[in-house]
Order: sequence, then structure tokens, then C-alpha cells
Amino acid sequence: MAEPANTPMPPLDAHLSDAALRIPRTIRATAAGPASSHPPLFDSTAAASATKKPVVLHIGDPIQYNPATYAALSSAYTVIRPPTAERSRPEFLRALRERRWGDFDAVLRPFWGTGGEMGRWDRELVSLLPQSVRVFASAGAGFDWADVELLGARGIVYCNGGLAAAEAVADFAVALVIGTFRALPYSLASSRAEKSFERCHDDATQRSRNLRSQTLGLVGLGNIGQQLARKCTLAFGMTVLYYDIERKPAALEAKLGVRFCGSLETLIRASDCVVLCAPSGAGQLINHESLGWFPAGKGRLVNVARGSLVDEEALADALEAGQLVAAALDVHAAEPRVNPRLAALADDRVMLTCHNAGGTVETHVGFEELAMRNVMAVLGGGAPITPVNLQYLKTNKGGAD
Repeated sequence: MAEPANTPMPPLDAHLSDAALRIPRTIRATAAGPASSHPPLFDSTAAASATKKPVVLHIGDPIQYNPATYAALSSAYTVIRPPTAERSRPEFLRALRERRWGDFDAVLRPFWGTGGEMGRWDRELVSLLPQSVRVFASAGAGFDWADVELLGARGIVYCNGGLAAAEAVADFAVALVIGTFRALPYSLASSRAEKSFERCHDDATQRSRNLRSQTLGLVGLGNIGQQLARKCTLAFGMTVLYYDIERKPAALEAKLGVRFCGSLETLIRASDCVVLCAPSGAGQLINHESLGWFPAGKGRLVNVARGSLVDEEALADALEAGQLVAAALDVHAAEPRVNPRLAALADDRVMLTCHNAGGTVETHVGFEELAMRNVMAVLGGGAPITPVNLQYLKTNKGGAD
């Protein structure tokens, strides 16, 4: 399946904060529906080197939601969009070796459902990119499908679409948090028959808690974590703690009404519900040891980040033993396969969804717009809007294969 679309962004700086204000307005302005027509595209036989314009390799479907931005992109740059057959890995590799598309300057992938037919962007693929490439801008917040360190070493900025997905993921996380406090899996399953309905009507009360004054612990305070904190403090009066590899500025903490914890253990021990908002690179955060830090008989866990962050067998053990009272997982370690022990608890203490958190029309509108704007920013000589690999970037592109 396509790479997940709900990994939090790296820490915000002033430039990204400006972008965070700009992109949602763009989304609202263009969310009326798909474009009825598209600017013409060059096919894969176009002689890219015959023009002085920078060349953009557009992989995936045509633009659907932001025709004005695409018109601006197409006016400033030569756009080449290979057909689906040329995007299969063997043919894509062959095309790169043959330099079929010339010395292109950017790779644009505006949709996370298409444009990934060539598979993982590993050393085999990256090493074949022309030295002219400066930016790779993709939809989706997840970037574990591409070796962003190797791209950076080649001087290529990789930009993701996490900014566009943040609100959708935060909204979905709120629903999952509510589900863990209000015994929603049990209530939903019990409505199927009269006897279980009557029993649940009485029993669910003892398993349910109001959200007000409960402590929410956020692992990661990027775009998603910040939006989730704001929603849960303002709407529900929750106390919000967070743990991150870098503490956020005091002004941001005060604005969001959050408190920093110096370790993951401190956060978990102090929280009634823990929400994972960290990227996959954080490693396996939830395991037998860390599950022991949850308050016995009252801990709750929500994961809207990456399945790899959780030892699902250890989580099943903790739920079966009563260490945790509830869990909600939108992401899974072996997607699309769900852990069978957790699935067996889905009518009782566990909410399981299908990697849906980032999936809204508005998110896809934003993915498309943000990918194009990242390309135009970099090729136009400006700073990228949502880079994720600047720490690996080398200005000498010729020295890293």
C-alpha cells in the first residue's frame, strides 16, 4: 500500500510557521472540487534538454484540485509526466539509465496514491538521478519510502506533505482519544443485540470517564501534536503534557497550555492517555518496559503516527492483563494486516481503524498544492516550505554516490 500519510512534521521554525498559516487558506479556497481541465503535459518522449527552462518530472496522476498553481508551474518550467507503464520499477530504472527525460531539475509527486509504482527510492534509484535534480516534493507525510539521507547527500531537498495532513490527523486523534475514555468499542459492538445492548447500557457507565481534567500525554509536539493540544485543552479542558527530543520555546508552550516532560517515562507515568505523534525514526517507543510505566488499570494508548513505534504483542499482553484499559490504533506494524490478538479485543477495549487519520479531501488538496509550491520555491531560488532532510544536505552534489 502507499506510504502512510500521517507522520508529524519536524519542529516548526519561523518559516514553517508562516507556511502553516498560508496553506490552510489555500486549501479552503480550492476545496470546491476537482479541476475540470488540466494544462497540457509533455509525454515521456519530450526532449527535455531542448529548452532552457528547468524541467520537472511529474510522477503520478494529473493535477485535480489546484489548476491555477499547476498553470503557474507549467508556465515557469517544462513538465514531463511519464505514463503509468514507464513508472514500473524496471522501466523507470531503464528510463533513468537511458536519460530518457534528460537532465530534469525536480521530481514532483502530488498524490500519495499514485506515483510510487517504482517502489522505494533506495540507492539503486537515487544513484541514477541526474546531477541537476535539486528537489523532490511528494504528497504524504510519511517519507520512509525514500532514502532522504542519501537524497540529501546528493544535494536534493526532500519535501513532504505533512503540513497539509496535520489538521485531519489531529481531528481523527481526538475521536480516538474520546473512544478510549468513553468505551466506544464496547458500546458500538453491544448495540448489535438486545441483551448486550441492555447490559452495555448499565456497564459502560463504570468504564467511561469525562475528558475534562484528564491528563493527555503527547509524544511529539510537531504540527499534529500542536493542533491536538490546542483542541483538547480548549474543547475539553484536558491537562496536556508533552515529550519531544527538543523542548519547544516557552512562548509556544504558554500559547498551547502544555507542559514539557524531560523523559518518556515521566510523561507516561503522569498521563491518563498517551498519544503517539512521533515519526518512525523514533524507534519502538511502546514495549514491555514502557508499558509498565502506564498507571496500572487506568492507562490508555492512541497511535496515529507509525505502527513500528509499538510492540503490538506487548500491547496485547498489557491489555489482557489489565495494565491498560483501552487502546486505539489507526496505524499497524504489518499493514494492511492487523495483529490478531488486538483484533480479538476490538469489540471490547481496542479501537482499530485502517490508516484513515490523514485521509480527507482537504488533505489531498493540500498535498497537491504543497508539493507544487515546494518545487516552485526551490527552483525559484527560495527556501523549501516543508523540507525533512536539510541535516543531510550537501552543496557539492557530485560527491555522494
